[in-house]
Amino acid sequence: MTNYEVIIYWSDEDQAFIAEVPELSGCMADGQTRQEAITNVEVIIQEWIETAKELRRPIPEPKGRLVFA
Repeated sequence: MTNYEVIIYWSDEDQAFIAEVPELSGCMADGQTRQEAITNVEVIIQEWIETAKELRRPIPEPKGRLVFA
């Protein structure tokens, strides 16, 4: 997994956990559990980066925040 910040929250509308990556515009995924949302967003982050490379768009450097669990 890359070191991009991921924000996870519950969506009543979607009845799922949403994982958003603020540093990568429009990059988000969902899941029935927090872990599933994280797993799904890891795939989406890689796809976002691959697409940006193909389109020769800039890829933001991760802020690399230290997170304590």
